[in-house]
Amino acid sequence: MEKAVLVTVDLNEKGEWPLEDRAAELKELSRSSGASVIAEMLCHKEKPSPDLFIGKGKFEELYQLVYQKKANLVIFNNDLTPTQLRNIEEGLADIRTIDRTQLILDIFAKNARSIEGKVQIELAQLEYLLPRLTGKGIHLSRLGGGIGTRGPGEKLLEYDRRKIKRSILKLKEKLQDIEKRRTALRKRRSEAMLTTVAIIGYTNAGKTTLLNQLTNSKNLVANRLFSTLDPVARSYILPNNQKVLFLDTVGFLHNLPHHLIEAFKSTLEEVKMADILLHVLDASSEKIHEQDEAVYKVLKELEAENKIVIDVLNKIDLVDSPDRINRLKKDFENAVLVSALKGSGIVGAISDRPLLIDEIQRLLSALVTEIKIDVPNNRMDLVSLIYENGKVNYREDRLESVYLEATIPVRLKHLI
Repeated sequence: MEKAVLVTVDLNEKGEWPLEDRAAELKELSRSSGASVIAEMLCHKEKPSPDLFIGKGKFEELYQLVYQKKANLVIFNNDLTPTQLRNIEEGLADIRTIDRTQLILDIFAKNARSIEGKVQIELAQLEYLLPRLTGKGIHLSRLGGGIGTRGPGEKLLEYDRRKIKRSILKLKEKLQDIEKRRTALRKRRSEAMLTTVAIIGYTNAGKTTLLNQLTNSKNLVANRLFSTLDPVARSYILPNNQKVLFLDTVGFLHNLPHHLIEAFKSTLEEVKMADILLHVLDASSEKIHEQDEAVYKVLKELEAENKIVIDVLNKIDLVDSPDRINRLKKDFENAVLVSALKGSGIVGAISDRPLLIDEIQRLLSALVTEIKIDVPNNRMDLVSLIYENGKVNYREDRLESVYLEATIPVRLKHLI
């Protein structure tokens, strides 16, 4: 296990989290990557130094801390330029240094399971790495995806740059093919009139646990950041007989780097195309409002901020204070309160709030319509279509037809 010193710098940026909160999240991210956090440095600076990011005095403190604690890794909670990264490593006598983006990429690489996820993350890694292959001696850090440390010499450096550029082109071609297949899959869902509900939220808010409860699945849930990287889809029949597809998605994060959003655009497109979003919030977190804001910031970047959203206050069983519960109810007045781990609030009562399943049905009701239809005997395919995708409220078998009164998705009406 690598022994890490963490560095968080407050640049007094508008809308930024308090320094201590950002440092706490960096610690959690670092542990998720497998690092052992042995020391932290927190400091304030008006603007980053172009050569070392922090001032020379603070850098000397960092040097002493690293060698006193016998650390072999330094993690900055800010993004570093290639020059800063190179100067820091050289100034620390080649102690490996990574920044926030590189740390997140490492966690993503560790958790990617599908071919699509692996291609997306390897592409993001290589595009991140390419501008950092300049000058003398930047170490090609542990990035996953089979990327090794380059050898000495300018010729090998140039060879690595060419090789990486070729790999980027190949990965982009692979990703285009994957995106075509994903687009075709979404089209088939649309043609089948399948309603989709995407489960979104801050990382580790309990999205996968909620999906398991909703669909009676026993998939393994890990209590760590970004344990779900690849989108998971599961179908479910609501009590009103409407078939829906629940989609689990990658967790969002405060200041999620823009190019990571770009890298996972085809995956995150599922959020944009969903009929309803279930926004899962960790009710036990003191940072619930900041995490809520971070999620909506990503939704805005995806142009999905105007979707129908159900706020789901999860882990309510971990909130002991009635006053806090009342404050949460006030702050999230239309939210559903659940404990995904215990299953309460989903199909069984938890409070004066509506059940999650009932709320999903209520909002989906705007997407359905009532029909009365007399179907000729030679069009039993229509009868099957109505039964498969809607709820039949009344049926009368006649001599030459079947009369139905049913509730069906609005999107299906033009086919009837």
